[in-house]
Amino acid sequence: MPGVRIVVSGTHASGKSTLISDFASAHPEYAVLGDPFDELLDEFEDAGPASFAAQLRVSASRLRHASGAKLIAERGPLDFVAYLLAWSELGRGGIGSEAVASAARIAADAMETVDLLILLPAAGICVPEDEDPELRAAMQDQLFELCDDPELVGAARVVELAGDPVTRLERLEELVAG
Repeated sequence: MPGVRIVVSGTHASGKSTLISDFASAHPEYAVLGDPFDELLDEFEDAGPASFAAQLRVSASRLRHASGAKLIAERGPLDFVAYLLAWSELGRGGIGSEAVASAARIAADAMETVDLLILLPAAGICVPEDEDPELRAAMQDQLFELCDDPELVGAARVVELAGDPVTRLERLEELVAG
């Protein structure tokens, strides 16, 4: 593939940053879009529906407006739809069905710009209680379910990369090489 627009998705602490850093080191021609939360640190201290909605907007906007065919993004808009659904599933409140539907429309529109969606399962990666393992697991389930919906992922090729960091990087390299 001459130039690929890649989104690396997964629940928190699933290895996204490591994979992107390793890939970017070998591919300086790729623009790297970091975690959307980093752009919102001053606005939100805690995870929650308002934070997820803001990150969704940042993620979608960056994908729609990023120039060039070679980019790799940490998190895509589907991550945040999954967090909203997981939050609601866990009974934590604050999310109406219209808000989720709107989020899904924003995500689907932005996903039209993505060629390759990488899903990183969190299997084998343990997190401390302050990382909210319950939300983490629920988000992963929601994300993988969303990625089965062609209306949400558009024409993006969806590939799950499991294994250790070296194996994940090797597989990503193979995918990008075509």
